[in-house]
Amino acid sequence: MTTLTAETDAVPGAEEPPDTGARHKLTAVTGLAALSLDAMASVAYGPEAIVLVLAAAGGYGLGFTLPVTLAIAGLLAVLVASYRQVIAAFPDGGGSYAVAKSHLGRRTSLVAAASLVLDYVLNVAVAVTAGVAALTSAFPGLYDDRLVICLGVLVLITAVNLRGIVDSARAFIVPTAVFVGAILGLIVVGLFRDAPVSVAASAGHASVLADNATTVGALLLLKAFASGCSALTGVEAIANAVPSFRAPAARRAMRAEVALGALLGVMLIGLSVLISRFGLQPVEGVTVLAQLADASLGHNWAFYVLQFTTMVLLALSANTSFGGLPVLLKLLARDNYVPHVFGLKADRQVHRHGVVWLALVSAALLVFSRGDTNTLVPLFAIGVFVGFTIAQTGMVLHWRRERGTGWVGKTLLNGAGAVLTGVSAVVVTATKFHDGAWLIVIALPLLVAVFEAVHQAYGRIGERLGVGQIPEPPHRERSLVLVPVSSLTRLTSEALTAAVSLGDEVRAVTVCHPDPEDRAQTEALERDWALWNPGVPLVRLPAERRSLGRPVSAYIRELRSTEPRTRVTVLIPEAEPQHLWQRLLQNQRGAVVAHAVRRDTDAVICRLRFRLGAP
Repeated sequence: MTTLTAETDAVPGAEEPPDTGARHKLTAVTGLAALSLDAMASVAYGPEAIVLVLAAAGGYGLGFTLPVTLAIAGLLAVLVASYRQVIAAFPDGGGSYAVAKSHLGRRTSLVAAASLVLDYVLNVAVAVTAGVAALTSAFPGLYDDRLVICLGVLVLITAVNLRGIVDSARAFIVPTAVFVGAILGLIVVGLFRDAPVSVAASAGHASVLADNATTVGALLLLKAFASGCSALTGVEAIANAVPSFRAPAARRAMRAEVALGALLGVMLIGLSVLISRFGLQPVEGVTVLAQLADASLGHNWAFYVLQFTTMVLLALSANTSFGGLPVLLKLLARDNYVPHVFGLKADRQVHRHGVVWLALVSAALLVFSRGDTNTLVPLFAIGVFVGFTIAQTGMVLHWRRERGTGWVGKTLLNGAGAVLTGVSAVVVTATKFHDGAWLIVIALPLLVAVFEAVHQAYGRIGERLGVGQIPEPPHRERSLVLVPVSSLTRLTSEALTAAVSLGDEVRAVTVCHPDPEDRAQTEALERDWALWNPGVPLVRLPAERRSLGRPVSAYIRELRSTEPRTRVTVLIPEAEPQHLWQRLLQNQRGAVVAHAVRRDTDAVICRLRFRLGAP
């Protein structure tokens, strides 16, 4: 059996398969599970980030935990309202990238896209390492194997997402529900406690509380606010992935966004109330959430259930990136800023190339950090604040242009949010600059430069192809088919049969090297060819060096110079073994010829696959 395929240098991309239906799309509930794990899991480290900063001012500083959290909750409300508006205005997804592209210009939109890409990639690495860190805290014997465990978790999450975003949502909805239920239960039970039920978790651990202070400076509060804003990462994911929802997609996405904001706000405020109620102090080696669970629920099975679900959700919160980044890459591919292959979908509505690319880069980060969370955390959350600021600034311009009902209030809301997130981005970058945030400052413009380079390359390709212009009508030209041969076999006969069916003229070509063995082999082939007499001439191509492809490409260039109106096609016959491993036994002569012809000429290349069945 033979298969004929043509190789061309067209712009990457292909027609997408038809939509297979709503069953591969998200509902509001499954969307919440698939795209909000990052934000949900942030309650495990958001309040702790606030407490650790305020602890520098002693017990007096800890008294500001609730006010700082209320400020963050207020910013959360602004962000949810803003991204709800983004979803309605930009139902094709893309979040801050789509907003900036419409209202702030191309370069700003690329900054937004680059910040989101960096944040999504870092979120995967941070989430996996944080989850594995919780596991190794419970089982110290696994500490030395944390990198292997991190990579294993990453492979699991990638495999689930390759089956489709709906399957990932269904797989993660149970741990998400258990975690949210456990946190809400902890808060409700804790509100009825007058004092901690247990302090066993923190017993014997050194306090990190500084000497008591009588004042708290504005800079410390601002730093605590900026650190606590790490709990807001992931709020934008739903707006970025609106096309993943079932119709009406925008309405379902807005419901999921509001539900996320409500749950996250209640959990953050509730945990902060308990921190103040129990007078909790941060200690080394025990998380604030673990202390709260101990104080509210007691050191029993409920405590361990919460710890286990926290560990699982932290690890699985990487799924937010797998839901949001492939959609963003699809939009960038549509606008020619990344390779078009990222815009292709599989049969389960999966952007598999985006999923695989995200997994590979995240794996590289895990290897670089050796599975250590502290190496990656300083790089985390900066990108998302840049995206927040750009999105809300763009929405300010959007409302000023639209001037619809209530546009003044919406403009003030988005403007206030832009100022707050902009300040937070500056503070987080400044306070974490020496801890590794400088890498983001360098990586962000580099990624924008890569987008620009890809866009320019596609522009040059499109100009050469005349994209957007009406081409000349097709016309027939004389065609010449060249068939490289080295011996007489059934493959040679099949190749010549295909060639005479394709072209007006067919010539077989064979490369002859100067050493005696090759000359003798070529002469034997010419004698056999004359006896066989297939009606196709055999042309000897002498080569001074041990080269196979260059003599063929040189012959093609000579033909093009003498016969410029002749279309030259090179038909390369190749045997395709029955088993994959048997391809290692082949000499790859066809690939060598194809590479040389493609590089040095404009000839069309056809690869004739002769499939070798069972004897």
